[in-house]
Amino acid sequence: MYNYCCLFILYLLEVYLGRIINTEGAGKERNHLSRAVVLALRELMRQSEPDDKSKDLAAFIALALLQINDTVEASVAAWEKKGYWVKADRYRMEWSWAERYGAQMKKATLTGNWASVAGTSVQVAQKLMSVEVPIRNMGWRLANSGAN
Repeated sequence: MYNYCCLFILYLLEVYLGRIINTEGAGKERNHLSRAVVLALRELMRQSEPDDKSKDLAAFIALALLQINDTVEASVAAWEKKGYWVKADRYRMEWSWAERYGAQMKKATLTGNWASVAGTSVQVAQKLMSVEVPIRNMGWRLANSGAN
């Protein structure tokens, strides 16, 4: 009886609310995460010594890189279903650095190895050099600094 009630409720929700469509694809999510990592890297490089903010930024970068890798796998899975094996493998190889650097950053952050965090940050910055961050995303820095 319980299963029929759940199915009926789901049916009613779909009829009255319509289908839920995810407009944020894996590529869009990857672009958002890449921009966020670039902003976090810029802020991390401004830190003179490791503090709580530095730890938060390094942890964010590590988790975002691992999430970028997950979006790559989602894109590749769609291509593999269509039989585009070469394209999928090429794309996976192009983004393989995200998982590797994400794991390095995570390990360095958890152990407090700030030399490794700095080195990995430079490598990530080189990979994301072509990512353009809109000016509207950089305005928060002026607002927080008190300069008007």
